[in-house]
Amino acid sequence: MKLMRKQIRWDADGVRSLRRHLGLTQQQMAQELGVRQQTISEWETGMYQPRGPSATLLSVVAERADFQYRAGREGKGRPGSRR
Repeated sequence: MKLMRKQIRWDADGVRSLRRHLGLTQQQMAQELGVRQQTISEWETGMYQPRGPSATLLSVVAERADFQYRAGREGKGRPGSRR
């Protein structure tokens, strides 16, 4: 059975807010996600945006960590800080 999740468009503020919500450094978050610390930095500075499996993984982590975000239309949501 395939679960259908709304795909959130992760921007720099959303990635940084999620990481801070989790209480992780960039290096720790990179290790947890299986990416380089430089990748986390690039997401947080807006050089690149997470996409595909990385964006999906961030959405799953956010959901399980009770990270609140404002979700707009599918594919157009904007993660935010916890409420």
